[in-house]
Amino acid sequence: MGAEVIVVDDNSPDGTAEIVSELANRTGDDKVQLHVVRRPSRQGLSSAILAGVQSSSGEIVLVMDGDFSHPPQTIPHMVEELEDKGCDIVVASRYTLGGSIIGWPFKRKLMSRGATKIAQVGLGIEIKDPMSGFFAFRRRIISDVKFDAIGYKMLLEMLVKLKGVRVKEIPYTFTNRTLGASKVNASVMYDYVRAVYRLYSHGRSVAPSERRTSVRFLSKAGRFYTVGASGLLVNYIASVLLNQLIPSLWYLHGTLIGILLSMTSNFLLNKIWTFEDRIFDPKRTAMQYGMFLGFSAPGALLQLSTVYLLYDDSRVSYSAALVLGVIIASVGNFLLNKKWTFKERIWS
Repeated sequence: MGAEVIVVDDNSPDGTAEIVSELANRTGDDKVQLHVVRRPSRQGLSSAILAGVQSSSGEIVLVMDGDFSHPPQTIPHMVEELEDKGCDIVVASRYTLGGSIIGWPFKRKLMSRGATKIAQVGLGIEIKDPMSGFFAFRRRIISDVKFDAIGYKMLLEMLVKLKGVRVKEIPYTFTNRTLGASKVNASVMYDYVRAVYRLYSHGRSVAPSERRTSVRFLSKAGRFYTVGASGLLVNYIASVLLNQLIPSLWYLHGTLIGILLSMTSNFLLNKIWTFEDRIFDPKRTAMQYGMFLGFSAPGALLQLSTVYLLYDDSRVSYSAALVLGVIIASVGNFLLNKKWTFKERIWS
């Protein structure tokens, strides 16, 4: 049986489409068909993957990056698992036993782990690497699925929307790209938050288990930490920009302003989304905002202390100290605000 190799190109400036087209014209191998799907502009990785899947015809579909971060030598093992072990989806996993990552800086690893944990807790995903971009599946399982194609993680959407599928994880070593730029930026993080929200809404509308207390608690925790991830972005950008634009400003003052801005954005998002409180009576909202700030204050002090100790005393980079400080402060913020600001029982 022959194989198809499909490259989806979103008008890359490096001439990818032209190179692939030339190779397709030169190859004389009847067992491999190579062609390129050209798109006029960047439309997101999930939509690119979907375009590639729709352009293919094989029963087994395998998705991978084209920069050799995903080792081609893992492909036969993935196909073998699908054909011989009766799986519906095979995920090449960085986080299962035997998997690893080479070349990522600490901040990138932290972001990946955080996004993975949000998916596992907020969406009830059980596999260890739901954010993997290296996976294979049987075409028939997606025949009735309507994809939103938001962001860059089609696998996550499949895991939420497909019920009863058999998933197998196999380990592999992810190697960071040596050329080009990473896809992870503020826009990607925003798209991830949007995707999690859409998938959470989908799961809540179709999954009876959402009514269980444990699931409700974990879902709200997942939403709270998803909001926290957006607050981290606000905090990080504001703190770094202030310290770069105003060199005379003490870095802790810049950090404090970033904390206040992120606490405000976190309050609004948590009120509307996490705790589903859409009553904006001025007195009630002002009281909630004051309580939110009050209960977040210990976390803010803990964050400032962490940044000071790591950056000033241990000489950890400011970016790493800032991220660690936010993570350490977040647990108490969730429990206190759930109980007192939004008047919910802790375990509900």
